[in-house]
Amino acid sequence: MHPPRYHAPQGGLPPQTQLLTDRAVFTEAYAVIPKGTFSDIVTSLLPFWDKARFWVIARPLSGFAETFSQYIAEVQPGGGSDRPETEPGTEAVLFVVEGALHLTIEGKAHDMAEGGYAYIPPGAAWTLRNHGDTAVRFHWLRKRYQWVDGLDAPEPLILNERDIAPTPMPDTNGVWATTRFVDPEDLRHDMHVTIVTLQPGGVIPFAETHVMEHGLYVLEGKAVYRLNQDWVEVEAGDFMWLRAFCPQACYAGGPGPFRYLLYKDVNRHMALGPVSGA
Repeated sequence: MHPPRYHAPQGGLPPQTQLLTDRAVFTEAYAVIPKGTFSDIVTSLLPFWDKARFWVIARPLSGFAETFSQYIAEVQPGGGSDRPETEPGTEAVLFVVEGALHLTIEGKAHDMAEGGYAYIPPGAAWTLRNHGDTAVRFHWLRKRYQWVDGLDAPEPLILNERDIAPTPMPDTNGVWATTRFVDPEDLRHDMHVTIVTLQPGGVIPFAETHVMEHGLYVLEGKAVYRLNQDWVEVEAGDFMWLRAFCPQACYAGGPGPFRYLLYKDVNRHMALGPVSGA
């Protein structure tokens, strides 16, 4: 079986001789943030974090992401936070792409390595530290939890993708599969973060057009992706945001698998605006 590999940005700055033409695209329907844009000068610092910086790749914004924010965090040895989340009612998913971290949720300790996944419920007290000798890099996805009367919030989850068998899509001979960290029938969850794997030559053979907002970070490989009316080439380290109802499909290239970390909002009614004349 092919061992998982994960692309992680390293920062730095391009030379003054580099051409400015790039693959970055920002439209009303989708955005592509290529790996070459993850430089030192576009990182952010956050309150109550030590020896840490963050590439913000999605945030709620008019004409952009509406339901979530997503960071790639880089925490140096000895760094971390005892107060990482400052907005009440926020749930989180962490996914480790390089190094190792020490996570506590409600006082319970967990050591997470590459491929590690954590779901942190809204309101849970958590801390994160890097006790290692090298930097740790991980995705941090944040969403305001949508409470439903009669449903409790989910419990914390600490998993690793290496321990989960991917679920193949029907009638694809296993060339298209999804690694699921959460039971899709557990309606307490209002977001899913999964890993989609397409083997070389595998395709999403129709233009998916649906209500879920998507964030896709390419962990490995390359593909040609259909975004709205355009075909774009993407590779490991690129991030794509897709607005709800944006048509999407892809062809996976080779020589290895094409894999991406996928966010989508699920299991909730669509929020309605105020009724005029009420």
